[in-house]
Amino acid sequence: MDFAILINDEYLNLAQGTKLTPVDNKTVLSLANDFEDEKWRRRKFNSFVWDNIALTALTVQEREKLAGKSDSTLREAAKNLRLTDKEDDKGKGSELAEIVLYGIMQHHYKALPVVPKIFYKQNVQDNAKGADSVHIVVEGDDAFSLWFGEAKFYNSIEDARLASIVKSVGSSLLTDKLKKENSIITNMAELDRLVENKALAAKIKLALSPDNSMDNIKPILHIPILLLHQCSITAGNKEMNDEYREKLRVQHLDRATAYFKKQIETLADKVTKYSSIKFHIILFPVPDRKELVDQFTNAVSFYKG
Repeated sequence: MDFAILINDEYLNLAQGTKLTPVDNKTVLSLANDFEDEKWRRRKFNSFVWDNIALTALTVQEREKLAGKSDSTLREAAKNLRLTDKEDDKGKGSELAEIVLYGIMQHHYKALPVVPKIFYKQNVQDNAKGADSVHIVVEGDDAFSLWFGEAKFYNSIEDARLASIVKSVGSSLLTDKLKKENSIITNMAELDRLVENKALAAKIKLALSPDNSMDNIKPILHIPILLLHQCSITAGNKEMNDEYREKLRVQHLDRATAYFKKQIETLADKVTKYSSIKFHIILFPVPDRKELVDQFTNAVSFYKG
């Protein structure tokens, strides 16, 4: 993943002396695209989207079948995108954010996309709300972690936006929602195809079975929260220099603090074993949300064509 990493640390290390609690098990990842000819590299960003679209829009079997056929892969992936000409702008941006999150999970966290969520939502007659991404990270020969992600694409990430994000995260942490995501994982063939260690795959299925209490899952549960957002700092900048990097770091740490404060106030006393769950806020600024959504929509229409 060829984006600049501006922050990649535990929140406690970034905000020493904070009075927020509990803030352990929380991390901040700040990413930024660079510039060329004094312009933000839109083509590079769009390429990242289309290079990673198959992770969420196609099954692993389809990806393997289409290996080496890039045009065919894009066309098949585009068929499963939910957006239509009639869908509102918010919906189109949401799907774009989901794809970006799948790319980040693959390249930064080395995660396995055990549920291609866009494929699943398109091909199952059930568009019930749930996690925007579902991944497993293999940690050695006999250990794993479970990642249920949220992906948002907003015109801003000011305080007014944070409540809706926290509400969405809280909803995804309800026991019945978690169990449903687990059942999707165990009922799809992705797990067996992606986890080469068959003993570990069997262990994962056992851990995610409906007979196992979700209280046992919380210590290995990670919630990555992608905030892809329009940014005036980025829109007014022309090069990836130290001043730009520092402005983004300051802004993103401030927004991470505001988000975690709201999340703690809202969820800490409502979600069982809240302090055991690991939360990762991921911030990625863009200069113009509408332009990127329009470009994405036009490209989807072309490949669906």
